Amino acid sequence: MAINIAIDGPAGAGKSSIAKHVSKELGYIYVDTGALYRTVGLYSIRKGIDTKDAQAVTATLKDIEVKLGFVDGAQHVFLNGEDVSDAIRTPEASMGASNVSAIPAVRTFLFDLQRDIAKNNNCIMDGRDIGTVVLPDAQIKLFLTASPEARAERRYKELIEKGEKVDFQDVLDDINKRDYQDSHREIAPLKQAEDAVLVDNSGCNLEEGVALVIGIIKEKLN
Repeated sequence: MAINIAIDGPAGAGKSSIAKHVSKELGYIYVDTGALYRTVGLYSIRKGIDTKDAQAVTATLKDIEVKLGFVDGAQHVFLNGEDVSDAIRTPEASMGASNVSAIPAVRTFLFDLQRDIAKNNNCIMDGRDIGTVVLPDAQIKLFLTASPEARAERRYKELIEKGEKVDFQDVLDDINKRDYQDSHREIAPLKQAEDAVLVDNSGCNLEEGVALVIGIIKEKLN
């Protein structure tokens, strides 16, 4: 039976970065579910559609094909054949993802894809509702978090390194806005699963965060 590890948590908590490194070390497939929602959001943005307009976004789903490709354990996201792995990492795509993820039809659209991957592979899947909704039977569940300021600082540095011109306060405001939106939406709100281990990595760098998570996983698997 495939081993599934669910990692949930708020925006900027380091879920993707940590999960990528942990999956590589353990030899598991890494699935960034947020990237799937970002892809749907990106498509709507490109089409000039308000990502909060559920009816308009739902109408576009029939024109969208989202696929995941894995190269040496690294995930690449394809939108209608185009590799959009970098295009979905902008603040605009991030907010678009938060908006479309509150739309039931979008969640249904992506649900089967996520479940099929988990059923057939040892995988680490991260998102907002993996342990509570997508993989409620995952053998290991983690809720990874950090203070809003720590998360904003990480996201700010990440965007600066990519050449983006951003203001730290704007990044922090976006983090707080996403936290509220993700935790208050009606459909699959962000929350810690009852059987998930809470992991606060506010004071950790990436290497320390990875070591912390691997330690918990190995302890749980033994």
